[in-house]
Amino acid sequence: MTSTETGTPTGTESLTTTNLSGERADLLDSLAKSRFFLKFTTRDLTDEQAAQRPTVSALSLGGLIKHVADSEAAWVRFIEGGASAMNDNSKDWSEWTEDDYAEREKTFQLQPGETLAGALAHYDEVARHTDELIASLPDLNASQPLPAAPWFEPGASWSARRALVHIIAETTQHSGHADIIREALDGAKSMG
Repeated sequence: MTSTETGTPTGTESLTTTNLSGERADLLDSLAKSRFFLKFTTRDLTDEQAAQRPTVSALSLGGLIKHVADSEAAWVRFIEGGASAMNDNSKDWSEWTEDDYAEREKTFQLQPGETLAGALAHYDEVARHTDELIASLPDLNASQPLPAAPWFEPGASWSARRALVHIIAETTQHSGHADIIREALDGAKSMG
């Protein structure tokens, strides 16, 4: 639900922040707004439109929803269980093959039999779990070593806070990608 005047979320899409204050309320609010704008780019689309790739990118709107949900879920697993819980593939990233990476690329697209409504429902489920974690996590400073991956500094650790900020940044970044894709698809804009 959005305010018809501002187009901004009214708070029904995430855990209420009335019982929270400070940093946790700020994290929840920022994440809710980022999610809203990402999801807003898919308004009134058919599954076929959500699967289209109208730019030179391999990204589609449905695929972006899937990817952001999967990424958020992975970072929440990291917060809850460390690096070994983050990767739902049984292999360490350093052991991935071209086939593993090709399989990962499918998360950026709606696959046959997948629907936009299903992707959005999954994203909402992931979001509820993340929001509950933010509200209940005993210590935002709790830190865990990052998994071994070519894109992370060897031996680096992230706090729960840092992982949550990363989720917000990733969601916001992909909202921008989604805006471009939606405008290329049918001219609709999130703002303006």
